[in-house]
Amino acid sequence: MPKKGLVVTLRDGEDINKALRKLKNRVEEAGTLKTLQKKEFYEKPTTARKRKKAAGRARFVKKLEKEQLPKKLF
Repeated sequence: MPKKGLVVTLRDGEDINKALRKLKNRVEEAGTLKTLQKKEFYEKPTTARKRKKAAGRARFVKKLEKEQLPKKLF
């Protein structure tokens, strides 16, 4: 029977803290905590659109700043 979800198995003599760190890394990589936090409260569609639009605007501004020539230092 295949195991579902994120699983970390302990071998003989392996430290529990090391296994917890592995589990934490796997949970972070899978993004399960972020999706859980997103779904914790209902977000109205207008709020979601505003948030996504603001994020896009921030990415665009960051891209423009990255492409600008450096200021003269004299």
